[in-house]
Amino acid sequence: MSGPFSVRIVSSAARAIVEAAEWWVANRTKAPDAFAVELERALQLLASQPSIGAQARNVTLVGVRRIHLPRVHYHLYYRVTSESKTVEILALWHTKRGGSPDL
Repeated sequence: MSGPFSVRIVSSAARAIVEAAEWWVANRTKAPDAFAVELERALQLLASQPSIGAQARNVTLVGVRRIHLPRVHYHLYYRVTSESKTVEILALWHTKRGGSPDL
């Protein structure tokens, strides 16, 4: 199911996603696919309901929102470009890191 918005992941966020996914598979043997499943669910949700995330605090970019991936304890930071109907994934941030990514 894809929504009316396309999803684009910036390269730094893509690297963080790959690293987290690889770590999850290697270290969470009871649920190795949990990270991938949660990420896919979040991306589908953002494509269909891009305004669902909360306004991100402590970031300098305008219009940044975040969505929580509760099962794997990460936040996806993103912004919506209405003109191009694009959700731009800016960062993946583990909740235990505190603070927020440098955006």
